[in-house]
Amino acid sequence: MIALAGLDAETGLVMLLYLDNSYERFKAEGRMRNKDDLWHAVHDGAVKRIRPKTMTVAAAFIGLVPLLWATGTGADVMRRLAAPMLGGLFTSFLMELLIYPIIFFIAKGLVMRREMAPARPLEPIAVSGGNGEGRP
Repeated sequence: MIALAGLDAETGLVMLLYLDNSYERFKAEGRMRNKDDLWHAVHDGAVKRIRPKTMTVAAAFIGLVPLLWATGTGADVMRRLAAPMLGGLFTSFLMELLIYPIIFFIAKGLVMRREMAPARPLEPIAVSGGNGEGRP
């Protein structure tokens, strides 16, 4: 579990870096005007991460699949370690390519909404005339 969590955390941070770099590049180029532009920035960052993530997962799969078919000494223990690792790698693969970009899109969308909201002027505080009403 520790190795799987480490692999997912490492590749998840790299995905976040790609998404953030794409977002900042779009923003610097003046192409971040609405949520559609944000979607294109997130798509651009996520697409650049498909090949490296696929290669990482494929290398781990190629290394773990023989452990599932092993018959020698200690194979029963290794089989119990390899099966959850393969399932976790597959889950990590799906989450990084499908779920993380959606979470990033929602979070940056909320930030953009706050930045683009017109500033409301402060309302004057009504003070009553000398009888103490309206004062704390």
